Amino acid sequence: MISRVTTQTQIRAAQTSLQSNLARLTQLQEQASSLTTLKNPSDDPARAADSLAVRAQQTAVAQYTRNVDNGTGWLTTADAALSATTNIMNQVRDLTVQGGNGSLSQTAKSALATQLQGLKQDLLTQANTQYLGRSVFAGTSDEAVAFKTTAAIPANGATPAIPATVTYTGTSGSTVERRVAADSTVRVDSNGSKIYGPDTNSVFTLIDNISYALDPTTGTAGATPTATASDYLATVDTRLTTVIAAQSDNGVRQAQIESAGAGLVTKAGTLEAQRSGIEDVDLAQAALDLKLQEVSYQAALSVTAKVLQHTLMDFLQ
Repeated sequence: MISRVTTQTQIRAAQTSLQSNLARLTQLQEQASSLTTLKNPSDDPARAADSLAVRAQQTAVAQYTRNVDNGTGWLTTADAALSATTNIMNQVRDLTVQGGNGSLSQTAKSALATQLQGLKQDLLTQANTQYLGRSVFAGTSDEAVAFKTTAAIPANGATPAIPATVTYTGTSGSTVERRVAADSTVRVDSNGSKIYGPDTNSVFTLIDNISYALDPTTGTAGATPTATASDYLATVDTRLTTVIAAQSDNGVRQAQIESAGAGLVTKAGTLEAQRSGIEDVDLAQAALDLKLQEVSYQAALSVTAKVLQHTLMDFLQ
């Protein structure tokens, strides 16, 4: 059966064809100007879903990268403090060895004790090192400093003064960690209580004891000298070994977080390539497609104008 074709049928078919060509031309123009093939999810639902998945991964990688940067700052700050602590402890050891010389006069020993108290303050400064307002040796504690100092009690007559005491304010057993991957975290703080010692067993008390052995006027009130500076040398060595071990551990974690950061840079590049492959327009191809579509549309207009010429009957209708 032959379908009946009228002028109106031809006009409607021509309009439909022209509208389809014009819609495709508009789509290509939008893609060329925006440089993306996915202006709306409805343009390609499957690719839109892939794009959303890749972008979600990119967001996670960006957050992990920020965590790495922050963690690197913590670890670098702690490393500098531990390096300075090692140097100070070496000086404490040298002064302790010198103080063990039995031929030293009391004046010389008092001078060594004064130097030791100065090193104690330097050590306290390193122990209270902060990064962005947070102590790197106090765990999750909200305290302003990891080690709080109480004022020294002045001497009373012949009684020696009680030196300033140092108390650890960190949260026991707590750690500060940064997530560097979906299933990986890195600890970025260091255990100040273990490195510098807690309260009366701290390195600060050790220095006070050495000072007292050299000069009783710097010791605890009412105490009687029962030890020489040399008697504390082994303890100083133990403390020094602890600090060095902590710095080594900090270095291991630095290497770990740097490795994670390098991996994130690579992953970020891979994800961006995937996103670009899904969303971005090949500019050369887009220009070619646009030009071909323009030619196709102009040709359709020309052909339609020639085929569907108006007659007197069209105007009478």
